[in-house]
Amino acid sequence: MKASSPKIQRRAISGVFLLNKPLGISSNGALQRVRWLFRAHKGGHTGALDPLASGLLPICLGEATKFSHYLLDSVKRYQTTVFLGHSTTTGDVEGEVLLEQAVPELTEAKILATLALFQGDIQQVPPMYSALKKEGRPLYELARQGIEIEREARPIHIEAIVLLSYTENSITLDVTCSKGTYIRVLGEDIAKALGTYGHLTYLHRIKTGPFELIPSYTIEYLENLTEEEREALLLPAHAPVSHLVQVQVPEGRAEYFSRGMESNIEHEAVAEALVFDGEKCLGLAEITAQKRLVPKRVLNL
Repeated sequence: MKASSPKIQRRAISGVFLLNKPLGISSNGALQRVRWLFRAHKGGHTGALDPLASGLLPICLGEATKFSHYLLDSVKRYQTTVFLGHSTTTGDVEGEVLLEQAVPELTEAKILATLALFQGDIQQVPPMYSALKKEGRPLYELARQGIEIEREARPIHIEAIVLLSYTENSITLDVTCSKGTYIRVLGEDIAKALGTYGHLTYLHRIKTGPFELIPSYTIEYLENLTEEEREALLLPAHAPVSHLVQVQVPEGRAEYFSRGMESNIEHEAVAEALVFDGEKCLGLAEITAQKRLVPKRVLNL
């Protein structure tokens, strides 16, 4: 009987690692690998990338998971290539060819005029191959069974869309967009506006909220570091909300804050503020118009 490998000893470690996710692995698979390398009790990612997409996937460990939803809701930036001439069932190279149409002659002026139609506030119909749910079932499960249901268009915002390069049958773009944007659908819609069909052959995320991709921060890189060297790469647990107003806890009230108790504070009202005791972040709070410091999320560091 084969001996089982020794069980890893998990630990309470907190922080944010800016993973450069490779192709061919799911976001959850990447999360579990990073979590295992840090031996972290708890972890979560901040906005899934498809297995065929690569790039920035912030991994929140420990207490940082209390702030992960701020990154889920944040602006994202991608670089992507749309291959023109045919569509696929999934909107990318993973799917089977669905529709074909000749590609009109492309010029820079024509492409730029088309891209201008997709900037700002637009409506987008989510794809069937998505994690959105219908009566508790992910749409991709229905899609794999050949079932298609009607989806309502949803508002999204395209902050910027820049043409990086093009060939006779492809365009490569740099897109900055709101949460909820499906780049696969955007590519399909741009192709239709150009008079043909299209699907993604490349998708790489380079920014999430305030965080930018560090290309060297790969799983392989982590594997070759000592535990101490890995820890040195972690951003603080409060990094996802470091843009918020920062205040010092009233003197002698740090322990009370950590117990979830309110305090008086001489500060103007603010919906969300990071509370510190010296350099240590205690958590997130609201400051009311009555100058009360009300804990909202307490960090146990």
